[in-house]
Amino acid sequence: MPLLNSLLSLVVLGFSAVPSVLSFQPGFNYGSEKVRGVNLGGWLVLEPWITPSIFQNTGNSAIVDEWTFGEYQDYDTALAALQNHWNSWITEDDFEAIAAAGLNHVRLPIGYWAFAVGPGEPYITGQLDYLDKAITWASNHNLKLIIDLHGAPGSQNGFDNSGQKMPYPTWQTNQTDIDRTNDIIKTIVSMVDSEYETVPIIAPLNEPAGYNGTQMLSVVKQYWQDSYPDGSSTESNTVELIHDAFQDLSYWDGFMVDGYDGVAMDTHIYQIREQQVAYNYSEHISEACSHGSSLADFDLWIIVGEWTPASTDCATWLNGRGTGARYDGTLSGTTADGSCTGKTGNATTFSTEYKQFMRQYWEAQVISYEKGSGWIQWTWKAENADDWSYQAGLEYGWIPQDPTNLEYPNICD
Repeated sequence: MPLLNSLLSLVVLGFSAVPSVLSFQPGFNYGSEKVRGVNLGGWLVLEPWITPSIFQNTGNSAIVDEWTFGEYQDYDTALAALQNHWNSWITEDDFEAIAAAGLNHVRLPIGYWAFAVGPGEPYITGQLDYLDKAITWASNHNLKLIIDLHGAPGSQNGFDNSGQKMPYPTWQTNQTDIDRTNDIIKTIVSMVDSEYETVPIIAPLNEPAGYNGTQMLSVVKQYWQDSYPDGSSTESNTVELIHDAFQDLSYWDGFMVDGYDGVAMDTHIYQIREQQVAYNYSEHISEACSHGSSLADFDLWIIVGEWTPASTDCATWLNGRGTGARYDGTLSGTTADGSCTGKTGNATTFSTEYKQFMRQYWEAQVISYEKGSGWIQWTWKAENADDWSYQAGLEYGWIPQDPTNLEYPNICD
């Protein structure tokens, strides 16, 4: 008995020495199981390139984002269009298909205006009912849901997918807007904290424009710390997914490591900017493979939360409503690298060679990104951009029915 009592005492002491490990229990085994998921882009935050018909049907070319969608239309007309879209773009059938494709996560972008619209803000609300549905559907199909705040008041990046397109974001210059955003995150945490097994992660802000300089980066770093769930690792099992703000991963070395549990880094990797669209197929694959080592070495869980098998920016309005593409030189100030014909749109126009490349490029990215904690492709579906669509990739063969069933497992060797 003395030996048994001694052993029991050691066990108790051992447990007390690692309280954070025992108290923090996220709803997914990040770090040991790979995240394999897809974004539900264009559903609760409109994007002109994902659903161009919604914007075309307004008959007003000045409507370029969700802000102007509410500002330049009759309220009832805009509300009816949004409700029809919310009811039809994503349904439980999509969650069932995502689970059947062997995926384990969905990332759901949502704007701040779903939670609180301020004076003079023309946004139309009603998205929270669909967030509730998404949580239920994810639970029904054993999927993990990431709630991603895609737009903040004042805009954190000026992109149309932040809700309000503008030349320069203002969120970081307005403490009231920063505080509003933080309050919304606390609201989301309180909404879902008891459902952490279905909603294991909250992303407090998508793609803040760190390239705008030190003020933005200073505000973002403070915001990441302030929005840490409940301020204590012992009070929440919710993981905070912070974004790299378009900085090299080395910039974030050691950030929110000591004294924090359940912090993960989100990085978005695209090859559709400047000289990248001019790459040949092998160059695209080589660059995809090159990310593996930095992901493997990072000191937080790291998820590639957006990426695509598309290798061009040819998708209509990808660069904004009414704008062209770098690849074919139709974007102002660019020179053509090739024709967009057969590179986007309906997959029935894609050549066998192009689809084979897309399969290789998709697999190279999956292999590379699983050197970190995993990946979430952008996006599940699009009206007229099959090169970006996980759903279309499954149908036409450049994405396998099981994401672990690789045809080119040695492509990065």
